[in-house]
Amino acid sequence: MIHTGLREAVAACDPFETSGVVLRVVGLAVVASGPALPVGDTVAIHGQGTPRTAMVTGFREGEVILQPLGSTDGIRAGDRVVGLGGPLRIPVGPGLIGRIIDGVGRPLDGKGPIPGAAARGLHAEPPPALSRRPIDTVMETGIRSIDGLFPVGRGQRMGIFAGSGVGKSTLLAEMARHASADVNVIALVGERGREVGEFLNKVLGPEGLARSVVIAATSDRPAVERLAAAQAAHAVAEHFRDAGLQVLMMMDSVTRLCQAAREIGLAAGEAPVSRGFPPSAFAILPRLLERAGTGEGAGAITAFYTVLIEADDENDPVGDTVRGILDGHLFLSRRLAGQAIYPAIDPTLSVSRLAVDLCRPEDYRLGLKARELVSEYERLRDLVEVGAYKTGADPRADAAIAAHPRLLAFLRQDVGVRVGRDQALADLRAAIGAAA
Repeated sequence: MIHTGLREAVAACDPFETSGVVLRVVGLAVVASGPALPVGDTVAIHGQGTPRTAMVTGFREGEVILQPLGSTDGIRAGDRVVGLGGPLRIPVGPGLIGRIIDGVGRPLDGKGPIPGAAARGLHAEPPPALSRRPIDTVMETGIRSIDGLFPVGRGQRMGIFAGSGVGKSTLLAEMARHASADVNVIALVGERGREVGEFLNKVLGPEGLARSVVIAATSDRPAVERLAAAQAAHAVAEHFRDAGLQVLMMMDSVTRLCQAAREIGLAAGEAPVSRGFPPSAFAILPRLLERAGTGEGAGAITAFYTVLIEADDENDPVGDTVRGILDGHLFLSRRLAGQAIYPAIDPTLSVSRLAVDLCRPEDYRLGLKARELVSEYERLRDLVEVGAYKTGADPRADAAIAAHPRLLAFLRQDVGVRVGRDQALADLRAAIGAAA
């Protein structure tokens, strides 16, 4: 009689091995004669030393295009390519909290394997549109300017648009420490290696890391691994959402994700269509970003995605595409950062599309009035600074000029300080003063 365990092992085996051979290496891509596997499946390239793992990214004239999860150094024509039986899977579970992993689920923190972890595929379909619960509950971020002016609901997806060096990493870390979420999932895609260490040790800190899962794929990692890191973050967040938890997911940055997708698309033979990006670099965005949000259960993924805008132009192709998908955006201003105002959120360019649904009418009108005063002051800035405006010429202008110092003080918040939403609204009402 065959032992039960042996019978199960035999049943689980694939009796057919799908394989091929390496034909050539073109740039960062490996071209092989097979195996005939779907896009997204993984293969092992057997040559000298340890087998290399690669992902199927496309086909061309009967040839299979592979992207190795590592360097192409040492891969030779004729090396055997064997299918591994499916796409990448990563560990998920409570044991991930407080841990740092790479884009394919390997621990980076030196703490050993993930305890009690189950495996989950990187790819998943977004929740059906009609099965999503409405977003009607505010998630406090602990950031006064966000909670007072641009409230975020549980399950809302927001973009953070910023140039380099205006404080987006610090803003993410502050929310990771202070937001009213059960668990944070933080994806660092394409960051410099030095910045990853600084973000974890100096910016996020032990307090933030203790309630977070960090997925990091630095800029030196292959494009397919950087893309996998973004997908892995969503898979981990979906696991916690399915368990009924409130998840705060943050990804830095969508721009570097698109750059990774550009490398993969160009290697597969796509033609660039906008600033060097092929169509697939934009096609992946709705499929990925729609995975966040609410689902059928009580859990929700509240997501913040940073967009590194070129030359501080909020209308670059990546930023424009992302803004059309998400439920609002925060624009970080270099001018405000230059005045030592952090977080440097520009009230005139930022918006939460769910503010009407999340706010009481009086709180919504309060936010509108604050933005109106800031906008009016910006219209008169040049006149005020050169002394050409005479007080009393326009009551609206007088109110904006009087409230401007108080509104700047409202926007400024020291690192490490958490402000509750009720206090944020009270501070905003005081900043507006008689103009309210």
